[in-house]
Amino acid sequence: MEIIELILDSNDDMSGIEAISVVENPATESDFIALKSQEIQLAEVDKEKRILMGAALIPDKHIYRRDKDREYYIFFSKDTVNMASQLYLKQSKQNSATLEHESKINDMTVVESWIVENPKMDKSNHYGLNVPKGTWMVSMKVDNEKIWTEFVKTGKVKGFSIEGYFADKVQMKSKVVDKVVDEFNDMTDEEADILFKAIIEAVEKGNL
Repeated sequence: MEIIELILDSNDDMSGIEAISVVENPATESDFIALKSQEIQLAEVDKEKRILMGAALIPDKHIYRRDKDREYYIFFSKDTVNMASQLYLKQSKQNSATLEHESKINDMTVVESWIVENPKMDKSNHYGLNVPKGTWMVSMKVDNEKIWTEFVKTGKVKGFSIEGYFADKVQMKSKVVDKVVDEFNDMTDEEADILFKAIIEAVEKGNL
């Protein structure tokens, strides 16, 4: 079965994570957990923090996809996962959330975002989440009463799933090749000869 690496297109302003969805069947196959506050000695009532922690993206994990009659797997490299987590914050998407990738929901905010460096020492391991190095973890504050009572507490949603725009690495390489060919065709004979000599020299030196 075909395996496709998805990457971020640095030349596309739309590239990146648009929202994080709470879903019943997360593509990461890593459930989130609901965190409760520790008892506060100065308060008589121990209120729930209503915070969910889970994996947003797991690197190098093959995720099954099917488009009509085509079946394939996609995956994200550690570098892409890291870049996606940074773009998510830079583009201020912390308040963008959906339910099952369908309904946009308010009062859901990502309050923590980090990349796992040491799985054994990571905060996620402390809460019983076993994820590999390079995983993008998030904690989401749920102030939406309906989502918390009807979906989280009842177990109807079990994890996070990202929504975003990524590029197919193979297609991106093809675009680069096409661009180089177009530029080569626009060259004069003298410019093409200089480029050809530079390529030969680079090959001989082992730089290509």
